[in-house]
Amino acid sequence: MKSVVLLSGGMDSLVALAEAHALGSDIGLMHVNYGQRTRQKELEAFRLIARHYGISRTLEVDADYLSLIGGSSLTDLSIPVDQADLEGSSIPTSYVPFRNASFLSMAVGWAEVTGAGRIYIGAVEEDSSGYPDCRKVFYDAFNRVIELGTRPETSIVIETPLIDMQKSDIVRRGSELGVPFELSWSCYRSEGRACGVCDSCARRLRAFEIAGLDDPIEYEQRPSYR
Repeated sequence: MKSVVLLSGGMDSLVALAEAHALGSDIGLMHVNYGQRTRQKELEAFRLIARHYGISRTLEVDADYLSLIGGSSLTDLSIPVDQADLEGSSIPTSYVPFRNASFLSMAVGWAEVTGAGRIYIGAVEEDSSGYPDCRKVFYDAFNRVIELGTRPETSIVIETPLIDMQKSDIVRRGSELGVPFELSWSCYRSEGRACGVCDSCARRLRAFEIAGLDDPIEYEQRPSYR
């Protein structure tokens, strides 16, 4: 079956790709540039990962309107990226308002045109940063939107293989699947060495530490978050 995989270049989307690849899907890889701080590094990670898996059917989309809308420290340089707060309950400044709905809408359009029946996204609910568009209920609702908003003969389903997993379990699963974690990028701040202190870096470092594995990318700081 043909599939579309949304690949940011981060470790979650990489493992979601590996799951689709392990099932033998005919994969089209989609990447969205939306004016984020680490746009070039994420695009580089996307291209390297595509090459690693030998995937030539790729789509790179510019969605700069998300940076024009603003409201997020990822797209507005006047809003500082928060230091990691792994026990916090509020939605962090890195949340890009309704971003995943925008990504999915574009992915559904490409899937409908290419005849893909599955869309894979590396969303994680339990061990995420509390983003509202990373919840299972959101994807269940979006699947209904796809039903109503595409041709009657179209059958497209969003797959969220990581949605109920903890980050450390994602690292373990990625290791089992032999994913190239060294090609992925998670840092919200830097395009050089990962900062090690933003929320995304902290969650990644903690996950590798709990899994008992070494994170292969370079960090400016490498605190322990256990």
